[in-house]
Formats: sequence, C-alpha cells, structure tokens
Amino acid sequence: MTSLRTPEVGLAAACCPTPGQPFLSAEDARRKAFVFKALADPNRLRLLSIVKGAESGEACVCDLTEPLGLSQPTVSHHLKILVDAGLLHREKRGTWAYYSLVPGAIEQAAGLLASL
Repeated sequence: MTSLRTPEVGLAAACCPTPGQPFLSAEDARRKAFVFKALADPNRLRLLSIVKGAESGEACVCDLTEPLGLSQPTVSHHLKILVDAGLLHREKRGTWAYYSLVPGAIEQAAGLLASL
C-alpha cells in the first residue's frame, strides 16, 4: 500500500521557503518608519507642497503659517519633523528660518516601499 502522506521535511520546504533577499534590519525599518510618520500628517504634506512650489525653491517660516491656518510654533514643530526626517533643509537668516527641499528626498521617500 502506498502512503499519501508527504514527509515532514517536504512540508517544511514547501510552506517556508527561504527568502531571496535578507530581511529588513531593525535599524532600516526604524529609519523608514520615521520618514513615513513624517509624511503621515496632512499639514506636513501641505508644507512640503508649499515649499516645493515656491518660486525661489525655498520658503520662510513666516510665509507658511497663513496658508495652513496654524500658529507659528505649530508650523515650526511640523517643519522640525520634516527636517529631522531628511526631507527639508533649514537655513537660519537673522531671525527667520528658510526651508528648502533636500535634493532627491522626495524621490527617495517614494522609493522606500519599493526597497522592501
């Protein structure tokens, strides 16, 4: 009589294939999640859009409060998160801070999921 059972070794090989690429490291996952968190807020997305669309390629924090309808401290908080995530560059000029996109940052952020 022939057995219809598959040997356990064959089952393990069939249900648990070895991944072709190494798993995402804990540090890489943390860094990517940090960028995703920065992008997960509608006000921060709007800030990126405003800075990107600025004629000069940069925007003063003083020009960012009115379009969002938020206070200056709140806008500064959101901008700090975007700077810390590597999406915006901050340059202090006198009493004002000017923000510009980090070259390639938007494209790198867009590629984060593709690199998983």
